[in-house]
Amino acid sequence: MPVLKSAPAGERRPLVLEFADNGLLARLFGQHDVHLARIEQALGVSVSSRGNQVAITGEGNARLIARRTLRDLYKRLEAGQPLTAGDVDGAIRLAQAAEQEDPAQPPPAAPSVRTGRRLIHARSAAQGGYLEALARDELVFGLGPAGTGKTYLAVAVAVAMLLDRRVDRLVLSRPAVEAGERLGFLPGDMRDKVDPYLRPLYDALHDMMPPGEVVRRIDSGDIEIAPLAFMRGRTLANAFVILDEAQNTTTGQMKMFLTRLGENSRMVVTGDVTQIDLPTGTRSGLVEAIETLQGVDGIGFVQFGEGDVVRHPLVTRIVRAYRQRDESRRP
Repeated sequence: MPVLKSAPAGERRPLVLEFADNGLLARLFGQHDVHLARIEQALGVSVSSRGNQVAITGEGNARLIARRTLRDLYKRLEAGQPLTAGDVDGAIRLAQAAEQEDPAQPPPAAPSVRTGRRLIHARSAAQGGYLEALARDELVFGLGPAGTGKTYLAVAVAVAMLLDRRVDRLVLSRPAVEAGERLGFLPGDMRDKVDPYLRPLYDALHDMMPPGEVVRRIDSGDIEIAPLAFMRGRTLANAFVILDEAQNTTTGQMKMFLTRLGENSRMVVTGDVTQIDLPTGTRSGLVEAIETLQGVDGIGFVQFGEGDVVRHPLVTRIVRAYRQRDESRRP
């Protein structure tokens, strides 16, 4: 663990951290100090090193947030975990939230979930709350813009529960609603027509399990990926069930899906109410479910925002620009 060294008083005086392992410190900095540069750019601080000491210079809270970020990343390296650019961005977000909430407290460990191929950490406070809700509640709604990890984390928890044999199967579904296209014009049989709509679910599975195992479990029925229409008339017991892109369900479809929940099962519903592709005049079943089910025991709601986007930083700016445009159009 790094040890905070005393520094002279003054807001612009450097905070100095000392790290025990120079080998881990080199990995913390990243190749050509790319991780340090990322922290400096995000927080407006200057980070320099000498031997096993790191000095952080900057304004006000920025130094403290950088300190929390470096401590958290070093702890991950001590635990034998790799670091990516996304991990650095996530550690910055979590440090910002922790510093705002209680500067006196040490940084808590980021919630995580282990799948067949990797350990996946929460990369924002909302993602941490989402993982906690997925562990606690039988039905969870993950709401917010694209790129916030709603579906990815839900699939991660589902895979972890399947591998731990806490459920017998995964059922992953999406409404096959066209965003300007028509299914009937696509070539092939029904599976060929709907597979493009389910591709994000396949991609998440392949990121968390060896490809051969994904295929084997799909063939055996342990993992089922199907359009929402295929859920009618079923009771899903001992299963982890995910409905993705739920903003494109009708009221009837949403009620039908929610009432499929069986014994020893969990459900996750993800969607973005600003991206509804239903015909004009058709009300989203997700919007109605949010209004109807607030306060029902056993149901959790987690709202993500543009600050939780964990894709390319440009995606955050795109989401923000569209939000500002929509707000400027409101009466």
